[in-house]
Amino acid sequence: IWDLWKDGRAMEIVDECLLEESCCEHEVQRCIQIGLLCVQDYPTDRPSMAAVVSMLGNDSALPSPKHPAFIFKRGKNYESSDPSTSDGVYSVNDVSMTIIEAR
Repeated sequence: IWDLWKDGRAMEIVDECLLEESCCEHEVQRCIQIGLLCVQDYPTDRPSMAAVVSMLGNDSALPSPKHPAFIFKRGKNYESSDPSTSDGVYSVNDVSMTIIEAR
């Protein structure tokens, strides 16, 4: 969604049947923007839950979101539709995950 947001195409992720109902495109874009504010890279940039509730409840101007903390990018040769495969998928940060198993 980050790349779509930057390109002004965030509505492409919304199912068309939702837009046919009495859903307002402005409200959907606002929710997407608030979601992106909540996943910014630095926790100090993210809004508090009280601020999120306030943003959802009024129509005031929202700040532009900064880069999210974690996104997947697909390499040029990425052909698999399974995002769990590591071939061609990489993260833009240095997060790793380790699973600890009992003996």
